[in-house]
Amino acid sequence: MAGNASFIEIGVTGGNRARTFYGALFGWSFEPMGGENFAVTTPNIGAGIHGDDPDAIMVVYFEVVDIDAAVRRVRELGGTAPEPGPEDPRFGRFVECRDDQGVRFGLRQPPARRT
Repeated sequence: MAGNASFIEIGVTGGNRARTFYGALFGWSFEPMGGENFAVTTPNIGAGIHGDDPDAIMVVYFEVVDIDAAVRRVRELGGTAPEPGPEDPRFGRFVECRDDQGVRFGLRQPPARRT
C-alpha cells in the first residue's frame, strides 16, 4: 500500500462557518452537498466539510488500491475498521478506521475509471 493522502474530511458544528474560514484562509472553492455539507476543491487533494459534527475533527484518508484487503490488514495489525461501504461514483469507497492506539484515520479507494 502506498498510503498517499487522498482525501480530507472536516467535521465541524457549522459547515458554513468552516466554508468561510477555509475559503478565506486557503482560497478553496465549495460545492453545496445539502445542509451544511460541502465538497471542497483544493489544488491537490479532495476534501469535504460535514456540518453538525459534534467531534470537530479532521480525518485524513489514505489511498489504497483494494479497500477490502486494506481493512483486513488494519485488523491484522490490531486496528479496527467496519466493512467499507459501496462505491460512490464521484468519491469512491471510504472507511474510517482506528489504529491500535485508537487514532482515527481513513482509507479511500478512488472510484473506478469509467470509459
